[in-house]
Amino acid sequence: MMAEELAAVRCDLEDFAAEVFESFARADQRRWGGVYPRGLLLDGRRKSVEPMAVRLGEDGNRQALAHFITTSP
Repeated sequence: MMAEELAAVRCDLEDFAAEVFESFARADQRRWGGVYPRGLLLDGRRKSVEPMAVRLGEDGNRQALAHFITTSP
């Protein structure tokens, strides 16, 4: 994919996640609701929290991501 296509897809994914998670009461849950699907779509065999957090770079707070997955509604 070209850089422009990737940017458009990322924008679409962020819009989708914002819509899906808008009903979450807490801002941190809404934030991680947007990060988690991106982590699932990144290249990499393991989709568990630790490798996903590494691939997400600055958005990859392992503890916060694990908390979102285990405790969000």
